[in-house]
Amino acid sequence: MAPTSVRERESGGTRELPRAPAPKPAPEVTRVRAPGSVSARRWALIIAGGYAAGLVGSALGVPSPYLLASLLVGAVLALSGRVRDRLPGPANRTSQALVGALMGSHLTPSALMSAAPSALPLTAVTAATIGLSVAVAWFLARKGRISRPSAVLGMMPGGSAGIVTCADELKADVRLVAFNQYLRVGLVATTAPLLAHWMAGASSSGSAGGGSGSWPGLGLFHPVAGPDQLTGLLTLAAVSVAGVWAGRRLRLPTPALIGPMLAALVATMSGVIPAFAPAGMLQDVVFVLVGMDVGVRFTREALRRVRGLLPSILAGMTAVCLGCAGMAWIFARATGTPLMDAYLATTPGGINAVLASAVSSHGDVALVSTVQSLRLLVVMLVTPMIIRRLTPDRPKPAHAAAPVRDRSRVRP
Repeated sequence: MAPTSVRERESGGTRELPRAPAPKPAPEVTRVRAPGSVSARRWALIIAGGYAAGLVGSALGVPSPYLLASLLVGAVLALSGRVRDRLPGPANRTSQALVGALMGSHLTPSALMSAAPSALPLTAVTAATIGLSVAVAWFLARKGRISRPSAVLGMMPGGSAGIVTCADELKADVRLVAFNQYLRVGLVATTAPLLAHWMAGASSSGSAGGGSGSWPGLGLFHPVAGPDQLTGLLTLAAVSVAGVWAGRRLRLPTPALIGPMLAALVATMSGVIPAFAPAGMLQDVVFVLVGMDVGVRFTREALRRVRGLLPSILAGMTAVCLGCAGMAWIFARATGTPLMDAYLATTPGGINAVLASAVSSHGDVALVSTVQSLRLLVVMLVTPMIIRRLTPDRPKPAHAAAPVRDRSRVRP
């Protein structure tokens, strides 16, 4: 038993000293969750709500419903102060990897063979579209109210989900880039079916039904595009993991996105790997995660800033869209491609919305997917290099500073 006093020897005697009182236990600190922080359970409910909003949008005919509806849900939650956190890291990285695998899976050998005769005009149109977008972004940035990285990423044609994920690493304003990209996607995806129907004319009205134009077997619980679901899921997982690993080893920008995209491209071009592209409910959930990650970034301050830039942004979008329409006309005249297919192939919209328009209007899906996917691949690879070339405001190295004389060695 512990003693209650301490004895001290002093001049042959002893005296008892009272023992110091035991320290009081520290008060228990109760962790208070910051306003707007979200637990894993709440995130699951929010994502489920975004998926439900996508179902409603799909029933109402909203273009890219799961992506745009979840983006709207995330923005409303962020603006109301109910959510201030970013999407959890594992969910964000998984969605990036699956989006990359989906991008790379669009390029198939048969699609490339069908587009081979138009390789030279296709390359010219792709380069001209990127050049036009960069030129418009340059003029937007010259006004001084938007940085060059944000302007370039916001005006880049195609690959909205991939472009937005590049914004953080390229020092761009993610909210502004997302606003530009998804506003353009919404406008193009809304007008593309109407313009495609108008361009198709009477030929499209005579082919009702369209059973042959629909994607086969993409049901609610059909997570990959191939017939063998288990093999397709395992292949998708292997492509995603290997792509992320290779992207990090090669130090690619946004390795969780570009790595799986290149791995999926190699797997698709091999012709021996079964179909693995995310489809059905899995693809919808991926777009919900991408849209939610973008939506929760919006704040009132960001919207105030975008509101002031809206006239310039709309003018830039109009210039890019009109330029792409003009290139579509030139591409159609040079290759003999129907104007509707050329327009859908060159329009600067989301690839999934454009492919859906091509299917519903009975267009050349192979040509449209090849042109859009190749441009998407080029955009994702060259955008970081373009931004680094257009951003001269870098800190000067130490050796570039003016030399300082050592006054201690100077004689008086």
